[in-house]
This record gives sequence, C-alpha cells and structure tokens, in this order.
Amino acid sequence: MTTPDPIHHDGSSDALPGGYDARRRPGELVFAILLTVASLALLWNAYGIAGLSKLSSPGAIPMATSAVMVVTALIVTVRTARQPRVADETVARDILPGTVILFVGLLVGYALLLRPLGFLPTSALFLIVGIKVLSRRGWGFTLGTALLSLAVIWLIFRLVFSVLMPAGIVPEAEFVQMLRNLFGGVL
Repeated sequence: MTTPDPIHHDGSSDALPGGYDARRRPGELVFAILLTVASLALLWNAYGIAGLSKLSSPGAIPMATSAVMVVTALIVTVRTARQPRVADETVARDILPGTVILFVGLLVGYALLLRPLGFLPTSALFLIVGIKVLSRRGWGFTLGTALLSLAVIWLIFRLVFSVLMPAGIVPEAEFVQMLRNLFGGVL
C-alpha cells in the first residue's frame, strides 16, 4: 500500500458547505453547467406536458419546480465561474481518479453481462477484478476472497432467501437440486 499524499489525502475533509472558501475545485464549473443544462431539459419536458395553458394544468407544478431549478442552477453556475480555480488539484488525481473510472466501467460491464452470463460468472469476474485492484495482493488471496465471498452471497440469497438470480451459462437449477438432494430436502 502506498502512503497517502499529505497535501490532498490527509484524512481531513474539505466537504464543508461550499468546499474551499472562494475557490473552485476542478470540475465544479463543468458540473454546474451540466446542472443548468439538465434543469433546462426538465423545464422543456415539463412545458411539453400542457404548455402554459392555465395555472391548474397538469404541467404547472413540474414547470414551476423546474423553473426554480433553472434559476438556482444559473446562480450556482455564475458564482462558480467567478471563483478562481484551486491551483494544486487536478481532476484525475483529486476528483475522479482512475480507480473510480475503473469501477464505473466494471459496474457498467456487470450490468451488461449479468443477463447473458448470469449471476455467478459475472459476479465472479467483478469481484476478482475489484479485489485484485483494491487489495494489490497476490492471485491466491484475490481468487480465494472473491470466490469465498461469492459462495457465501450465493448460498444466503439463493438457498436461504430463495432469491432467483439470472442463471446464464451456469446450470444453477441443477446445482440447487443437487444440494437439496444431498441435504435431504432441508434447503
């Protein structure tokens, strides 16, 4: 394990209301602009419900709510744009490090592979890669931890709680029946 960078990762938090005083972190302006664009899109969709026909129309409350969102998002965007950037931070190191991007990709991959491969192989892949990346330990530890965790999760949810998981390529029903036969129908 590496020692945390004391300048940026000393265990303290700048997550106070507003973060740094009178400075903006990398990505804050882009986020504020995205909030404004999303609020405008919601206002447009709310207008599409019934337009400005009357105050009691079905779209009145959604339009009023999204109009408030647009105004507040614009205020945040203007205030954020006026602040100077924090000089010693970068998006890649302090806001959105590679590990976060990797896990977003892993979660997207998990969602895409769950139905075709099934719960067991997809979860095994996710856990193996995740544990290997986060623990930075050997393959024995990684495989042992991932597969033991998966077995415990599967036993609890599939056998104890009878939650149906996507079967995919693993003949899970046959395996469950084999376990039930082995334990005399107790499971």
